[in-house]
Amino acid sequence: MDKVNALIKDMEMKMAQEKIDCPCNLDELKVGVDLGTSNIVIIVLDKDNNPVTGAIESANVVKDGIVVDFIGAINILKRLKQQVEAKLGIELYEAATAIPPGIMSGNIKVISNVVEGAGFKVTKVVDEPEAAASVLNIQEGAVVDIGGGTTGISVMNNGKVAYSVDEATGGTHLTLVVAGNMNLPFTEAEGFKKSKENEKLILPIVRPVIEKMAHITMSNIPKEIKELYLVGGTSCLTGIEQVFEKYTSLRTIKPENPLLVTPIGIAMYAG
Repeated sequence: MDKVNALIKDMEMKMAQEKIDCPCNLDELKVGVDLGTSNIVIIVLDKDNNPVTGAIESANVVKDGIVVDFIGAINILKRLKQQVEAKLGIELYEAATAIPPGIMSGNIKVISNVVEGAGFKVTKVVDEPEAAASVLNIQEGAVVDIGGGTTGISVMNNGKVAYSVDEATGGTHLTLVVAGNMNLPFTEAEGFKKSKENEKLILPIVRPVIEKMAHITMSNIPKEIKELYLVGGTSCLTGIEQVFEKYTSLRTIKPENPLLVTPIGIAMYAG
């Protein structure tokens, strides 16, 4: 996990830079687009999968893996594309993207259409759990991808995804609990939940929902699984891995910034 954390930290540093001295030719860059429920992310890697740059924007244009605001999604992705291109000083033409487990074929096409509508040619559509597993370099275990709308569980066998399921419980449900408990509008509750200053207060409030996620995970993995790997934006919540580990009695591993794991993995499949 040290290598994964170093990769993520390097990417965070590159994303924070206003200008990037691009280390390779345009045709050697690998671009990944992640259309998430709470965030849209573009990641750029070099041909050896080293971080180059990236951009992220909060969004609510996707719900449970389904694009509910087609034009809004395209506009956000166009902005991110322009930001990344401005950093690099070049125009990007191709990208890979990803889909959550269990999505219908029609929705796959819609996701590709959003990416193409923003000015990319889609070169690869990969399963989100497969993308995350490629970064984590998992041989055995379960990847638990907790996004804004769903919790995806993928069982790994000999480095391959044996099977995946996606259940409708995610960060949005945590926000709803916070809103009810704190008597806040949803938007304010979302900001309150994400604030580092409120972490110690938030975890006890949302613990029952996290335990539900852990229960969903245990209901969808075989008994021989010994380790869980948490990724996705909701996994950024401090202490969530401890709740999972206590509830499941399984070793639970979380990268330093689980939000970037899947987008980086998507870019690895581009090219």
